[in-house]
Amino acid sequence: MSSANSHAVVRRLVETAIMIAIGTVLSEVTKIDWVLGGGITICSMLPLVLIGYRYGVKWGLFSGLVYSVLQLLLGLNNVQYATSALMAAGIVLLDYIVPYTCIGLSGMFKGRGKDPRITLSAGIIVTFLMRFVCHFITGWWIWDVLWPNEFGWASPLYSLLYNGSYMLTEIVITTVVAVILCSTPLRKYIQGEDLK
Repeated sequence: MSSANSHAVVRRLVETAIMIAIGTVLSEVTKIDWVLGGGITICSMLPLVLIGYRYGVKWGLFSGLVYSVLQLLLGLNNVQYATSALMAAGIVLLDYIVPYTCIGLSGMFKGRGKDPRITLSAGIIVTFLMRFVCHFITGWWIWDVLWPNEFGWASPLYSLLYNGSYMLTEIVITTVVAVILCSTPLRKYIQGEDLK
């Protein structure tokens, strides 16, 4: 491997580590309790989105997987509520591993249009909806069984409103900030170019 290639690999690893660290800190520091429960974070997924868009889907999925393991470790106490091994596996996979790894797909539309604001926004919307589906399933299947909602609503409806309300807010905030960033000199970085 040439020194230029090894430099590029090291740089990619360092950038990814920094972005994952920023996302993890944002997920812990900026969490705001939401109306029906749960919470929103201010752009905690945006660093993963940018890495997935900058370096592509494969690297984005790897980065998302690393981030998901960190989120699992931070939320490990949630697994203790499971009343069966299947329920515990559901929490691990559908509340952590799959939804956060999916965010790495955010670069799937890169190169399919001239305006990165549109392709990046499309990636955010699609991957965040994937994340929502995972949380919706566990809300319906696991969490409403463990703690039936106080409104007496049907489990699917409650999970839809509970998870949908904060995920919609996350989609809007992240998309708006990403579009703003694409209108600054950081656009070059996001598209995979070097900043000079």
